[in-house]
Amino acid sequence: MYNYIKGIITEINPTDITLENLGVGYKIITPNPYNFLLHSEVTIYIYQKVSEDNISLYGFKTLKGKELFIKLISVNGIGPKSANAILASGSVESITKAIDEGNAKYLQKFPGIGPKASQQIILDLKGKIDFEDKAIKTANLIEVEEALKALGYKAKEIKKVLPKLDTSKKTSNLIKDALAMMLK
Repeated sequence: MYNYIKGIITEINPTDITLENLGVGYKIITPNPYNFLLHSEVTIYIYQKVSEDNISLYGFKTLKGKELFIKLISVNGIGPKSANAILASGSVESITKAIDEGNAKYLQKFPGIGPKASQQIILDLKGKIDFEDKAIKTANLIEVEEALKALGYKAKEIKKVLPKLDTSKKTSNLIKDALAMMLK
């Protein structure tokens, strides 16, 4: 599974881009290929779709775009093509706002999204889209967990401490706080 690929854009097509990384050109389907500049170095957040006859990479400029895409394809009846079309036609913020407000008419303006699909999106996702900096928080907590394991603490002990930590702090401070809690 890929999280992101950093590379240089070598080709732009109507539905995808080619991103070269270490001599390999990855074909990445993206909502708005023309938002990228040819020959520029970028980081693309990746979703890999595997089916019995195809492996596809879907790419997004932001982590929020990727997260919304994943949420959209979790809705019954919404596949990667529909989710990609939604993200191509609207901003992450406006789509999220429409879902949270139950604005079915806004969602119906997207290609392939009718009344039933828009209602299903609202039903499944309303109140469930939250874009806090989970990636940063998770990365910090993973580093804290690894540090505590390296110091000989057991996973059971570590899991009791992690939820109590203030994830807005730097990793080094989180480790100190975790150790202080472990020693109590």
